[in-house]
Amino acid sequence: MAITAGIDVGSGAVKVAVMNMDDCREQLAAHYLERIRRRDVMEVVEESLAAALREAGLRRDQLDYIATTGDGDVIPWRTGHFYGMTTHSRGALFLAPEARAAVDIGALHTRAMRFDPSGRVLQYQMTSQCASGSGQFLENISRYLGISIDEIGPLSLSATNPEKCSSICAVLAETDVINMVSRGISTPDILRGIHNSMALRVAGLLRAIKVEGTILLTGGLARDTGLAAAIADKLKEGGGANVSLATHELSVQAGAIGAAIWGAFRHHKLARQQEAARGGT
Repeated sequence: MAITAGIDVGSGAVKVAVMNMDDCREQLAAHYLERIRRRDVMEVVEESLAAALREAGLRRDQLDYIATTGDGDVIPWRTGHFYGMTTHSRGALFLAPEARAAVDIGALHTRAMRFDPSGRVLQYQMTSQCASGSGQFLENISRYLGISIDEIGPLSLSATNPEKCSSICAVLAETDVINMVSRGISTPDILRGIHNSMALRVAGLLRAIKVEGTILLTGGLARDTGLAAAIADKLKEGGGANVSLATHELSVQAGAIGAAIWGAFRHHKLARQQEAARGGT
């Protein structure tokens, strides 16, 4: 048995998952999400872990392993660190056992990964440095349109005539939005146009890694229902009869969940090695 915590430090938020690993049965004990914004990252990490532990009814000294991912390698008291592709794949598999791929759309980057039934990454693709396919870009647009992040998805879904938006770069896309507003284009049609542009990139990443089967949407934008619908539509347009897009209520925590699971595996491996070493003395 092992009780582990996974901490995913992203560009926009800190995600924490506490897992109870008992006889290879993975049970999610707690999760928490806290925005970083302009606060000290380590302060947010400490508060997020403390909140998750309170939710789980645990103390930090009861954790067998603290695993980090994303930018979590800056945390000095971590037990180990895992690469984001690996943790998102394993977290996606935990949330959707039928999934064979995941798309992580975060504040700055989007990445698609294909994995086997054990969560081992087989192939992956990432977007370039341009931010037009990122959460930060959408957050900037929402401020300009005077709406909240939570309103983006529902408004996009209500679009009747989506306006085409540049998919080349964030600067051009934001210029497009300014022009759309001046021309009286409705907010839902603007948002769906942006989502369609982002979805085109995501669909391209998934086709590049030859995905088949279920794809789980993870990362900060996994809760954006409008973006999820746009991606699903783009996959269908490309003849994706053998693929389907899925989301989960804990999709945002996929990286943290995966880190906690890999931390448990690492903990058990180290324990076996120590036991073998004691047996040989």
